[in-house]
Amino acid sequence: MTTFLEWLMTYAVIFKFSNVVCVSYNHSWFQYHECRLKAISRNKVILNINGTVLHSVNNVFVDANLYKRESGYKPWLLKGVVDCCRFMRKNYNPAAKILFGLFKEFTNINHTCPYVGPQILRGFYLRPELLLLPFPSGEYMLSLRWFFDQKLQFDTNVSFLFVEDIKKA
Repeated sequence: MTTFLEWLMTYAVIFKFSNVVCVSYNHSWFQYHECRLKAISRNKVILNINGTVLHSVNNVFVDANLYKRESGYKPWLLKGVVDCCRFMRKNYNPAAKILFGLFKEFTNINHTCPYVGPQILRGFYLRPELLLLPFPSGEYMLSLRWFFDQKLQFDTNVSFLFVEDIKKA
């Protein structure tokens, strides 16, 4: 038997990807092989990202920003830098912990440093029951800027739609 909240989250929420853009700035350190969305159904879109770290990296930082679309994308709620090597040893950042919880079962990026070789995110789709924060309806973009040894290596920008329609439920 499901609770009312579980039922509401299942039937009254649209939470899906709308766009992804991946850019590598240093092809001698990181190369993207795949970065695309695939529509599975009307309300389910999966994200596949496949890239290779060509040299062993022990110093990885990500600059994360969450933007909400309001006459263009405006900064909203999340802005911060996460030491990925430290985070993988001990989940010290609550916002990063929520974000990582959304995709950890779809990736091989679930170990401590060093990072080298293929880094894969396959079949990842958004599930509203894993989103632990209240979110207003709207279009959002998560911008991730990845730094190796304090040098910008690549960007991953993911746009998504979150619509909570209680009337529909």
